[in-house]
Amino acid sequence: MALSGGIGGAKLALGLSRVLAPETLTVVANTADDFEHLGLSISPDIDTLMYTLAGLDNSETGWGRRGETWAFMSALAQLGGETWFKLGDADLAVHVERTRRLRAGESLSRITTDLCQRLGIAVRILPMSDDPVRTRIRTDDGWLDFQDYFVRYQSRPVVREIVFAGAAAARPQPGLLAMLADPDLRAVIICPSNPLISIDPILALPGVRKAVIGCRAPVVAVSPIIAGRAVKGPTAKMLDELGVVPSAETVARRYADMIDVFVADPDDAALVSEACLDVEVHATPTLMRTLADREHLARAVLDAADRAAIRQSPSLSLDVS
Repeated sequence: MALSGGIGGAKLALGLSRVLAPETLTVVANTADDFEHLGLSISPDIDTLMYTLAGLDNSETGWGRRGETWAFMSALAQLGGETWFKLGDADLAVHVERTRRLRAGESLSRITTDLCQRLGIAVRILPMSDDPVRTRIRTDDGWLDFQDYFVRYQSRPVVREIVFAGAAAARPQPGLLAMLADPDLRAVIICPSNPLISIDPILALPGVRKAVIGCRAPVVAVSPIIAGRAVKGPTAKMLDELGVVPSAETVARRYADMIDVFVADPDDAALVSEACLDVEVHATPTLMRTLADREHLARAVLDAADRAAIRQSPSLSLDVS
């Protein structure tokens, strides 16, 4: 099982889907980035995972669909509509269908499962909750919804506080808690997603962090920071503005109470090891430029998890499934 946000998590999820039987992999997606725009229900991280695993992702932009067209956005601009959040023509179909079905009473989980099947995706993508949770950012100019901060204002405002509105009352997706309690679960993998806005919302759901800490499977986290910088997105900027050094060590400390292994780029891994966090550190290249990179990192993560499982139960062998 993998916990994931958007782009970085989707890259590792793709790698995992290629080195595992894809039907054995479940990716739990952050939904605190979800919002309503132009009357449509948008789920950015779910869609990034879907497009990536279906081979439809746009590698040039890192978001949206490959070969997208923009007739809708052009017509909307001509009419003076809001164009700060771009919806391509093919992408728009997903949002329209999702919105229609949500309004008809279907759950986000059921809709996501059906869309994945129709796109030929064998991996199970599981929304973290079917209840609404929304990331809110307090800046010097006041509170912003996450997509306003991230897309409309291009992450420029200084971050002072992050909250997950609705998290305390939201119910974790039942499948998430069931998997964490499954004694046959091979591993929990925390993808190289922004810990503040992609992973923390999942862990903020009632009982989830406790369930991760208590699960019998090894928990492996992959650093989204390399040499003090985020590969994609505002992770390093947000950490710095919240008064925390943006480093792999900082991320490891955030997860230290619930992980068995921390995977980081070799130079970062040495520094994390020196910090003596009582967490095993595994060094391997974590920058995923190519499909081969994604597969290499996936194998390294699974190998680290299997070795951790053997240390916890010496009777096991490396062919843990």
